[in-house]
Amino acid sequence: MNWEVVMGLEVHAELSTKSKIFCGCSTEFGGEPNTHVCPGCTGEPGVLPMLNKAVVEYAMRLGLTLDCDITRVNTFDRKNYFYPDLPKAWQTTQLYAPVCRNGSVGGIRLHQIHMEEDAGKLVHAPNGSAAYMDYNRSGTPLLEIVTKPDFRTTEQVLDFLETLRETLLYLDICDCKMQEGSLRCDVNLSVRPLGQAEFGTRTEMKNLNSFKAIARAIEYESKRHIDVITRGGQITQETRRWDDNKGKSMPMRNKENAQDYRYFPCPDVPPVIIDDAWLEQVRATLPELAAQKRERYIGEHGIAPKDAATITVHKTISVLFERLVELTGQPKEAANLITGELMRHLNNTGTLPEDLQVDAGKLAELINLVLTGKINRAAYKQTMHAVFGEDVQPMAYIEQNGLLMDDNSDAVAAAIAAALAANPKAIADYRGGNEKTFGFIMGQVMKELKGQGNPALVKPALEAALADC
Repeated sequence: MNWEVVMGLEVHAELSTKSKIFCGCSTEFGGEPNTHVCPGCTGEPGVLPMLNKAVVEYAMRLGLTLDCDITRVNTFDRKNYFYPDLPKAWQTTQLYAPVCRNGSVGGIRLHQIHMEEDAGKLVHAPNGSAAYMDYNRSGTPLLEIVTKPDFRTTEQVLDFLETLRETLLYLDICDCKMQEGSLRCDVNLSVRPLGQAEFGTRTEMKNLNSFKAIARAIEYESKRHIDVITRGGQITQETRRWDDNKGKSMPMRNKENAQDYRYFPCPDVPPVIIDDAWLEQVRATLPELAAQKRERYIGEHGIAPKDAATITVHKTISVLFERLVELTGQPKEAANLITGELMRHLNNTGTLPEDLQVDAGKLAELINLVLTGKINRAAYKQTMHAVFGEDVQPMAYIEQNGLLMDDNSDAVAAAIAAALAANPKAIADYRGGNEKTFGFIMGQVMKELKGQGNPALVKPALEAALADC
């Protein structure tokens, strides 16, 4: 029997606001446990929430970008459940009037986007003897992006997530650091015989913190569903935890339905009215997105499509590229620097684009030095690596390491004479019509000059010398 996999996603994007959704506590990642908390974060009775306006505007930015219908009268609801990471025993979220409805990403339909608060974090002791609660993350603002069950393949899921990640980054509303939990994805998955209209029983997989884990989890869970059904069993509707080390999913709890959470309107957060003026004000702040930048780089700067895709892989990289173009007026040199030496540096050091720390002014200085003939390409690459690794001053490093090109015509003449004297066979081959030999002789001259000869000066001088031989 041929099977079809049906999937929908729930993506949680942690917003990059400075403070939490309903209080002024910091959202900074990595603080000591329970240091970014207040009575509101820890659910102490009698504390009233105050909505962070930026959270609403970030939601509007995403909704406008994805062609969603913006809800003009927003309300919040309480989602009731008991778990140690939720000290209030409810989560303030949106069910009945989410901020965004409909819209799409790359042909995948969206059901809704809603605002909500994050829960805390349960930290287990290494020996399993105890668990501790860290409420620093409690109250951090989230956007939950809920799709329709439109996915049929792993490739569709990964393409969707890559486009969404790119959009969130360029809108500057989420840093998308999956390793820190700021972008998380739950996969709802079922299978059915190909051609059947009715959906199968679904399971939800949580704890997916990388694109690789998502792909592995989909492959495993779809095969598990098919195996259970073909052996005459039934799939249980449940929430499952993905263990990436073991490469398998395991049951966590029965999958709840909306009625199990006893939703009701939150009495402490008044309705939020989005009028035309506010909506247009937010629309005016929408930036140029990655796809638009790629088109502009190709059309305006003549950058190859493949290179344009590399430059826009992360907003940090595209910002660096545009700054280099501004400082040098050389877009193709800037593109070559990023797609070549910069990407090699990131790969070799395991540095994520968002963690890149480099002075654009120093890289621009290097581009200008090589284009004006002050250094050759080898010195350019050597110095660039030193800028990346040690943040050196380019000219000081070049002078200290003797990397400036030698424009002394007497030194060039002496190097040519020495190279010609040492290679009579190469001279004979060249005069016999083998023009490729010129490159070898040129290399010998540069070797005499210890690599610091200026090719613009050496080449015509060598051609003249060979003509006189």
